[in-house]
Amino acid sequence: MHHRLATAVGAVLLLLTSSFALAGCGLSIPTDPSGTLTSVEGGTLRAGVSPDGEWVKVDGEEPQGSEPDAIRVFADSLDADVEWTVGSEEALVRELENGGLDLIAGGITDQTPWTDKAGVTRPYAEATAKDGSTLKVVMLVPLGENAFLSRLETFLSERARAGEL
Repeated sequence: MHHRLATAVGAVLLLLTSSFALAGCGLSIPTDPSGTLTSVEGGTLRAGVSPDGEWVKVDGEEPQGSEPDAIRVFADSLDADVEWTVGSEEALVRELENGGLDLIAGGITDQTPWTDKAGVTRPYAEATAKDGSTLKVVMLVPLGENAFLSRLETFLSERARAGEL
């Protein structure tokens, strides 16, 4: 019994020491291995959109709708300009995987088939499908870019709570 307690205490101390060492290195958690948040802040947010009803309309120079509006405000919060790419979800996901986009929107739901190719935000809005079922709306980001994902989710949650989505 004494040996197990000593081992458990040792493991806790090792964990705490590692945590303090990482904190001392200036690492922030979550991180972005490819630096998405860092490259977007003060730069350009590369947003891919796919037309989808009221969520995204593409009939002018720039996309319109609730999601492009939210993306513009998010970019402003990061002191970034928005560079738009319009396409099908499949083409946009390929571009996201190749590093050409920072996020994708277009009435995408939490039932998206792209979860093995993109990070998915928590649902931030709901929509009603033609069959009357409730769909939960998400955006897609590059896999593993957790600091960027966290910042986007915080922004979307705050907008949703304020009734702005």
